[in-house]
Amino acid sequence: MDNIEKRLTEENRRLNTIAAPEELEARLRSALEGAAPARTKRISVVWRAAAAAILLIVIFGYNYNAFAFYGKKLLGFDELISSTLQELNDQGMGQLVDRKATLSDGTELTINGIMTDANQLILYYTLTNPRGIDDWSDPPFKPSRITGFLTNSHLESGVSQPNEGQTEVKGTITFEPVSPFAKKLTLHYFELGENNQLIDQTLSFAYDPNQAMQTEVKQSIGKKAQVDKGTINFQSITATPTMTMIEGSLNVDNFDRLPGALDGIELIANGVPVERTGSGHGSSIGGRKFDLRYNPLPKPLKSLELVMKEFAGYQQLDQRLPLASAGEEPFTWEGKELWVKKVTITSQGVEITIATEEDVLLDGVSIETQGKTISLRTTVGQIETKLEDGTILKERTLLFDSQAKPEYLRIKGMHYMKEYNVVIDIPVD
Repeated sequence: MDNIEKRLTEENRRLNTIAAPEELEARLRSALEGAAPARTKRISVVWRAAAAAILLIVIFGYNYNAFAFYGKKLLGFDELISSTLQELNDQGMGQLVDRKATLSDGTELTINGIMTDANQLILYYTLTNPRGIDDWSDPPFKPSRITGFLTNSHLESGVSQPNEGQTEVKGTITFEPVSPFAKKLTLHYFELGENNQLIDQTLSFAYDPNQAMQTEVKQSIGKKAQVDKGTINFQSITATPTMTMIEGSLNVDNFDRLPGALDGIELIANGVPVERTGSGHGSSIGGRKFDLRYNPLPKPLKSLELVMKEFAGYQQLDQRLPLASAGEEPFTWEGKELWVKKVTITSQGVEITIATEEDVLLDGVSIETQGKTISLRTTVGQIETKLEDGTILKERTLLFDSQAKPEYLRIKGMHYMKEYNVVIDIPVD
């Protein structure tokens, strides 16, 4: 025990004699003096409020730019654009761009200007070639899309017109709307190179959201309409100075069976139908999307409603039509008539020529002959005839694989444009 206490005492004495080197002490002192004093950061309420105010100014200030408008008039496009766009152009609702590029065949491309709002971007351009533009309807300039910050807008439509000498072509192209946060836009286009190869080209220009036009109505509709083969969901309306767009989705089994199934949907503003300018539809995740495009809304706007007068319908028939009386009187269902005009047997088989209104498509067609049922092989030779009262008849020949004279024509059902007269009120503030 005494030995242990003696060794501890000696070790304590040795430690007390140890001192840090002067160089190390100097380095540590220098480092401590250069370091900022550690303390808890506390942001005062005043600074918090100031930061929030600055953030709000940035956000709303930028958006405000997107809803302001006014620019200068674009010249030389009056014959190409609608009366609505002419009025907007006369009011200076556009942005001058004046960016140029030379195509591989020497044609000069000029982006004259643009008009933008929440529904679309309209690009005004000019092609110039003193040697002439031979095929002005298929020029070497083939635009595809516009990109920019939060922007990837694809082409939707276009129109162009040459001058008398075909040395200049003026045109407009409509793209999907661009982001109000974009400050620079890039037009992507193709031009023909050697061996008709398409060469991807770009032309960038500054974009000023201050010259975008203000959205007048943007709100949810959120209404559904039941039809024979499914449901239509009208989702939203966006009205801007250049157009009014209704967007929605649908899940209707026979939507593709009749062309123009969306044509029977009207937008009524202040009791008067708004002229429809187009429509589109396409498949997407969760169903088929569609849009309906109309002219801008009148001012002042007092009432607004969507009226689905007609849409694709289906009628179960299960009819067995005797062909012995073919050509005498039409068969009639749901106000639709079917004429059996001729029944012949050729080397191709049994041919039955029928005529219906243009919006009628027969379903489940077959013939009965000698106790056998033979399904339709194909339909050939469709022609349309306009009657004196304006009715358009669609005549076509049904072809069946048989050489025996048929006794009956069997029809399971028909797709047709059916009256629904569904009215959806859209509140107007």
